[in-house]
Amino acid sequence: MKQYQVTGMSCAACSSRVEKAVLGVPGVTACSVSLLTNSMGVEGSASDDEIIWAVEAAGYGAALKGAQSGNKEDASPAWADAEALKDHETPKLKRRLFLSLPVLLILMYFSMGHMMWHWPAPAVFDNLVFLGLFELLLAMTVMIINGRFLTSGFSSLLHGAPNMDTLVALGSSASFLYSLAELFLMILAQGEGAHETVMKYGMNLYFESAAMIPTLITIGKMLEAMSKGRTTDALKSLMRLAPKTAILLKDGIETEVGIEEVQTGDVFAVRPGEQIPVDGIILKGITAVNESALTGESIPVDKSEGDKVSAATMNQQGYIECRATRVGEDTTLAQIIRTVTDAAATKAPLARIADRVSGIFVPSVMGLAILTMIGWLIAGKPFSFTVARAISVLVISCPCALGLATPVAIMVGSGVGAKNGILYKTAGALEGAGRTEMIALDKTGTVTEGQPQVTDVIPLGRSRDELLRLAVSLEKNSEHPLAKAVTAAAEGLASFEVTHFEALPGNGLHAILNGKELLGGSLKYLTSRGLVTETVIQQADALAEDGKTPLLFAVDGELAGLIAVADPIKQDSAQAIRELQNMGIRTVMLTGDNERTARAISQQAGVDQVVAGVLPEGKVDVIRSLKPLGKVAMVGDGINDAPSLTVADNGIAIGAGTDVAIDAADIVVMKSRLSDVTAAIRLSRATIRNIHQNLFWAFFYNAICIPLAMGLYGIEMKPMYGAAAMALSSFFVCMNALRLNLLNPHDARYDRQEQAISAEAFGAAVSAVKTKQVKTITKTLQVEGMMCEHCEARVRKALEAVPGVESAAADHKAGTAVVTLSMPVADDMLKAAVEAQDYQVTGLG
Repeated sequence: MKQYQVTGMSCAACSSRVEKAVLGVPGVTACSVSLLTNSMGVEGSASDDEIIWAVEAAGYGAALKGAQSGNKEDASPAWADAEALKDHETPKLKRRLFLSLPVLLILMYFSMGHMMWHWPAPAVFDNLVFLGLFELLLAMTVMIINGRFLTSGFSSLLHGAPNMDTLVALGSSASFLYSLAELFLMILAQGEGAHETVMKYGMNLYFESAAMIPTLITIGKMLEAMSKGRTTDALKSLMRLAPKTAILLKDGIETEVGIEEVQTGDVFAVRPGEQIPVDGIILKGITAVNESALTGESIPVDKSEGDKVSAATMNQQGYIECRATRVGEDTTLAQIIRTVTDAAATKAPLARIADRVSGIFVPSVMGLAILTMIGWLIAGKPFSFTVARAISVLVISCPCALGLATPVAIMVGSGVGAKNGILYKTAGALEGAGRTEMIALDKTGTVTEGQPQVTDVIPLGRSRDELLRLAVSLEKNSEHPLAKAVTAAAEGLASFEVTHFEALPGNGLHAILNGKELLGGSLKYLTSRGLVTETVIQQADALAEDGKTPLLFAVDGELAGLIAVADPIKQDSAQAIRELQNMGIRTVMLTGDNERTARAISQQAGVDQVVAGVLPEGKVDVIRSLKPLGKVAMVGDGINDAPSLTVADNGIAIGAGTDVAIDAADIVVMKSRLSDVTAAIRLSRATIRNIHQNLFWAFFYNAICIPLAMGLYGIEMKPMYGAAAMALSSFFVCMNALRLNLLNPHDARYDRQEQAISAEAFGAAVSAVKTKQVKTITKTLQVEGMMCEHCEARVRKALEAVPGVESAAADHKAGTAVVTLSMPVADDMLKAAVEAQDYQVTGLG
């Protein structure tokens, strides 16, 4: 989506006009105009010149973002957008207000204070004609100071696109011209000596309204501009984080350069207390990095050689040298800024309602003003009365409140999300997350940590540390994922030196320790050696029921103990799932693991349903089967989750996931924790409530105030009071949106359980996928060497890589792998695929 800066817009009618004009350009497929940021996003093949010409033909100005300056640094997205978001309007409005107020106060003193309440004034002001001429000059001064309303309003009218400025210009000009006509009649009457007629006309002057209307609107616009500026504070604070310089290392010499000079592959240095300039990988050094700018997490993260670092994060401890991997627009910070900016440039579905109304609002109000005037004339009211009612209708109507109701809430909501490590790619994603009724969760890396860890150490007749030392003495020589988990658990403990190490396929490990035989491996292997008692078998089975893989170790013919390894659930997963359920959201966990492991994890996490042994296309089937029941979100982190993230109503990617998953998702949470998913939904719901409040206020205000201004309630409203009401309405909408800044997305105390989909309907939809008959040709392989679910995964992936294999399911306990074929596949190909992973195929049928 190309971004443009648009100038000259003053209300929702303007943005609708610009959007309509650009959508009429051949080649434009989508256009979204943001009144809040005065920006426009355009998709399609139309050229920049064609788009800019269309905007200018509609009476506004446009320029490609980053093209306003020839300075290369200014053209970078962070710098250019920061300048574009800078509040240029408030200083101008303040200057106009400070010039207008003294003149207006003098005018009000004589027109209201002296005339109505007999405040003291020189005798010359007792002459009503002189007083009228004096008011005329003061009103003209104020109108000239605020002439932008007049030029913009009448220009828009001439272009056939009347906007809020048109209403102000018509109201103020009508007051002025009517008063001017009355003043001429007063002069004629005074020349004829008709003092009573002079007095009658003198009471019908509206010069103070002609001046008060633009002044009050200027006050309202200034308050609106100030509050609108605050809605982009989060985005501007992100932009201010962008580093300006970097220290490059070349041939051992440090050179400070501008950030735009850093290229991929350059080596740069970062001292303690300095910002990391670009994304990179640490080549040298150990440190702790504060990543709160990107993730919202204030606790520093330890980093060492080989770890990734991101631009704008703070190096807090050690000196490090890094190689640049992503620079300029590709850095994580730049992508976050672009995501938030794009979200602000897009429109939520709710905004379309306000846009449709805003597009016809101003012409409708102008028509109502004319009808009001005609109606009261027919009713026999004096012409001065009908003019006052028509002017009140013009100046009290407020299309701005309608136009701002959605974008200010979207901008504040996106900013709050960005500060908390939650990125909504579009306004539709921000709105859609709050409407989620069901959520599908990938298991590995989303609900669980995604890496095997030691969960239980059960020594038999020796200490815990001694068992770990024996285990690591064997496992340190193995490349198996479970071996790495055991090695990590024994970190800091000295291992024994062993000889004659041997890995036994399908069984375990064997070595000699000080002349004694040291064994390690599966329950099956050590049972075959006659070393396992019934009690140990029960312990191992209990661990397996919990989704853990028991590893047994023996030395010199005596069992030393058990070590259980599993992919544990994340600390916050169970709590996050409870919070989702408290919001009325049904949960289902999807995994390619076997049924027993999946069932054990689902019980720990507390999900409503689980689907095990499912392939990527199977996940898509689950999502599609749930969509008829309501809105479905999918949470995942891997390449295999990308299809289901795309198919779901809202795809949510865990930040530590693959680039493919992040690209396919609608929402990205920077921290790899499930509680941020609940926070994203909570923030979305709060934003939707805020939008509803704003829209209600905008419609309610106009529904009440327009009839009031027409005089239908028997109240004669002065035009200046209508202008004051109009000025405050937009300010109210902006201030209400700013309340979202007070929201803590992780606070679950105020969660409300919206009407949930019935458990029976949800369960039936999931069961329908489980029982779906997709098998065509099946073959079963007898496989030796699988010890855990990680072995199962290796065998499954190897078989699924064979052409013609639609799916595969491995079971290490049964020692089998069942393949589903979409076409005939030679047995030798299946056997070779498995044995290439160092497992033995003993049978195939």
